[in-house]
Amino acid sequence: MARDTLTLDQIVRTAIELLDAEGLEGLNMRALGNRLNSAATAVYWHVKNKDNLVLLATDRVWSELTLADLKAVTWRAAATAIATDLYAMFVRHPWLVQVFAAHVVYGEGKARHDDHSLAVYESAGFTGTQADQAAAAVFTYVLGNAAGAAATASLTRKLNDGHSTAEERFQNALTKAQEIAMRYPRLRVRLETQAATDYAAAPDKTFEFGLRALLDGLEQELAA
Repeated sequence: MARDTLTLDQIVRTAIELLDAEGLEGLNMRALGNRLNSAATAVYWHVKNKDNLVLLATDRVWSELTLADLKAVTWRAAATAIATDLYAMFVRHPWLVQVFAAHVVYGEGKARHDDHSLAVYESAGFTGTQADQAAAAVFTYVLGNAAGAAATASLTRKLNDGHSTAEERFQNALTKAQEIAMRYPRLRVRLETQAATDYAAAPDKTFEFGLRALLDGLEQELAA
């Protein structure tokens, strides 16, 4: 693809596809150029560097979030919807968790989300710092839960690379973890009543349970 026909929109969309497939470590200008059928140098006419491209891709996917109409739903329904939608976005794009660990994330898409999130908690009755803390607590909860999905995606990529050593390391680590867990009564019960491959897997509905408990706590803060 010639430099004059390559657009920033094409670059960002293709970068997201590459990030979804290969993770943050798989994004480089050569790989991106190959996907675009273009020279890697042509990409630099549109983006400064990899860090700039990561921020552009991050802001693009942030715009996938749907913002609830606060005039049509309760604050709690809106908070649940935005947290669930945010978690789904992190699961679709697990590299985002890596981005938060390595970059200062900003842009129109994230600002739109952050402003709406504050509006949700202000509509509940939180003011000033309280609204900031409520929004931050829920966001941090979502991001922490998404870290597990990101780790699983990264491990799956390694196992699908066809390198037996990656799978062997995984199996060895799993075996050692099970051996240690068997020395602790509650962990032993779970190992003995579940398939070994389920060890350390989060129970169903864990995210929903934790989010509900967190919002219950925020409601109690309001009542107090």
